[in-house]
Amino acid sequence: MSTEPLGRALLICARNAIGERFGVAALPVSSLAELAEPAATFVTLTQNGRLRGCVGSLEAHRPLADDVAENAVAAAFRDRRFAPLSARELPRTRVEVSLLTPPEPFPVRSEAEALDRLRPGIDGLILSCGHRRATFLPQVWESLTDPRQFLAELKLKAGLPADFWDEQLTLARYGAQKWKEN
Repeated sequence: MSTEPLGRALLICARNAIGERFGVAALPVSSLAELAEPAATFVTLTQNGRLRGCVGSLEAHRPLADDVAENAVAAAFRDRRFAPLSARELPRTRVEVSLLTPPEPFPVRSEAEALDRLRPGIDGLILSCGHRRATFLPQVWESLTDPRQFLAELKLKAGLPADFWDEQLTLARYGAQKWKEN
């Protein structure tokens, strides 16, 4: 199956979920079997190319359509980095949906090994250490092109120093297929 119909359906699901909060009429969504399958997604909102919200699931735990709808609402109204989206902002807000592959352990013995094995532009990365956890989607490589900077910023996002490394730190990587509104 072509991914275009799926991508269109996911973007509509996300926009419908946000629009529903403002009383905007829902657009029809194709009835694709994939929408009922468990999947993990992230929904990213931008305005004029700048981040306006991003929330997602790292592991599949609900049907794809539900995951997208829930993450879209969370990105619009519950991303702690931003005030809740207003109805006035909705027309200038662009939606992007990322469909994640299951995370795979990415065992490394050192930061140098991690940097050597990272695949810029391909790998999404989950960093965990104790109760701290953070992720960057593969598309973050578009703005953080250097693996050293990518990993340093991910550590900062997790609340760790940029130069932190510990044997308790674990990494997992995943891929993503994304669709974005024009």
